[in-house]
Amino acid sequence: MHKTIQNLTDIQKQIQLKVIELNYSDYNPKIIAVSKTFKIDHIMPIIDHGHIHFGENKIQEAVEKWTEVKYNNNQIKLHMIGKLQTNKVKFAVKLFDYIHSVDNIKLATKISDEQKKLNKNIKIFIQINIANEAQKSGINSNEVVEFYKSCNQLELDVVGTMCLPPDDDQSDNYFSKMQSINESLNLKEISMGMSNDYLKAIKFKSTFLRIGTMIFGQRF
Repeated sequence: MHKTIQNLTDIQKQIQLKVIELNYSDYNPKIIAVSKTFKIDHIMPIIDHGHIHFGENKIQEAVEKWTEVKYNNNQIKLHMIGKLQTNKVKFAVKLFDYIHSVDNIKLATKISDEQKKLNKNIKIFIQINIANEAQKSGINSNEVVEFYKSCNQLELDVVGTMCLPPDDDQSDNYFSKMQSINESLNLKEISMGMSNDYLKAIKFKSTFLRIGTMIFGQRF
């Protein structure tokens, strides 16, 4: 068994055990295998194993790496998890199925325009700067409701929210706040939890866990 498959299987077991421990029913979080910087031959073993959700953060890299693979495997779902510039939106809309980093009206408008041209429906996550960190992207939590309304007016398919919280001991607080925001908007999906904190994110019913190094190893 390839090492990446073993790693993925081990993570899936940990998730199952955590869900059982929490006694959550009808809850099955999905793993986004964050494949950014890794070459496709390092990713193929888990594709062949049947994994379908993958995350990238750079448009050019994703286009070069995934265009042919997605053409040959229409089950694959590609997630844009990095900051998206408006001049790259047309490429993102063409290739990706989900965009996790929508946090301003200019970007939302551009996505709306481009997906109408392609007759495509991208699933959108609103990125929230949950700890109000100056150096991070994301909309302020007190602006989410109005921004969500604006996205709806643009006919965007907003399915959930996303955050990149600080790597500190306050993750439970951030995840709890995200869960509350999501419930207030009646959204089904939450994108939160990475290699270092995905088990904590499960406690607050994250539906998409973005896990990279624990599957593929360290990036160089």
